Amino acid sequence: MRYTVAELRMRRLRVPALIAGAVVAAATAGFILVQGIGAPGTGAFAETPARADGAPNEGTAPPSQQADSEPVGVPAPPHDAAPASGDLPAGTSVFATGLQGIDGLDPDLLAALRAAAADSGIEFTITSGWRSQHDQQELLAEAIVEYGTEAEAARWVATPETSVHVRGEAVDLGPWEATGWLAEVGAGYGLCRLYDNEPWHFELVASAPTSGCPALLPDPSYDPRLQ
Repeated sequence: MRYTVAELRMRRLRVPALIAGAVVAAATAGFILVQGIGAPGTGAFAETPARADGAPNEGTAPPSQQADSEPVGVPAPPHDAAPASGDLPAGTSVFATGLQGIDGLDPDLLAALRAAAADSGIEFTITSGWRSQHDQQELLAEAIVEYGTEAEAARWVATPETSVHVRGEAVDLGPWEATGWLAEVGAGYGLCRLYDNEPWHFELVASAPTSGCPALLPDPSYDPRLQ
């Protein structure tokens, strides 16, 4: 087949155009492929899309939790425990339980107090029973401030090392009806008032049921046990 000059010119122009189009198409396809593989948020490297309201997706911890969370199974650091206290609520009955100031008392002392209270028909209350050393030190510090000197404070408050309250061997009782009754007949239960200046303070004296209570001391500073 023979072509005219015009037809030959058209064929020459058409071939390069087809080749150029093929090259452009191939380049475009390669670019799209590369973008699909490596672009963040798409393809194999796609991240979980964020929620529209800005909240973290379920199952994904916020960055602050991911960075700061402690390993599972590691115990929390211990906190300093508060010192035990024998403080009692006002009007605490001698029959109360579940309070350290009562439960910390010598069992024989507590049994004698309850027996006396039951026989008297008077409501015995304990204003102070067992005390921790911390409790006693606070009372002593307050007494020194109140009375001005350690010597004067010693007439009312013993040191933590010598206090019979810290050992659970003494109680301060109320009301006055109870302490007055106990001062008269307490020896029969082994319960004795020991200090003239503390009509509320009672201790268990083993010899009292047979020999009676010992003579009153002016105040705790005269007690040889507390020296």
